[in-house]
Amino acid sequence: MQVLVSEAIWDFDLESALKEISEQRREQALKFKYEQGQRLCVLAYQLLKQALREGYGITENPVFDYNEHGKPSIVGHPDIFFNLSHCKEAVACVVSDKPVGIDVESIREYKESLVNYTMNDEEIAQIKSAEAPAAFFIRLWTMKESTMKLIGTGISNDMKTVVDTQKYKYTTVDRQRYIYTICENV
Repeated sequence: MQVLVSEAIWDFDLESALKEISEQRREQALKFKYEQGQRLCVLAYQLLKQALREGYGITENPVFDYNEHGKPSIVGHPDIFFNLSHCKEAVACVVSDKPVGIDVESIREYKESLVNYTMNDEEIAQIKSAEAPAAFFIRLWTMKESTMKLIGTGISNDMKTVVDTQKYKYTTVDRQRYIYTICENV
């Protein structure tokens, strides 16, 4: 499994980078209204290209196919699984020979209504008693979202019950301004 994370959102020439990616990804990037969104989309794709080149010797631009819930796969490479995520501080990419999910989120204050909608009673108690409740909420959120991205359902599942440490292995990394979690089958 390869995990690539980058904070270099503003460290490349966007116009040049747009010319070096697939037409499909370029169109997707240009749908973002603001430059930051375009950069995040391009950088995520660049990380995927790097991982494919380093791990599989694939040098062509990957083209994506999507399942009914929007989970992407690489056309012509059904044996390679990947997932991309970004927040305003960072972009994350994971590539594996097995299904995998990743989520990266900025640490920020949360709304009580979101906690009540997405967290079960035990998780709510953990958040409230945590030394840094906002960071603990984001840690749990990335676990939930990376799980849903692994199974390919998007946020259509019941978020209160999706985390399952018997079925999935979670690797969570806390950075100063963001947290990311990788989810894979046990």
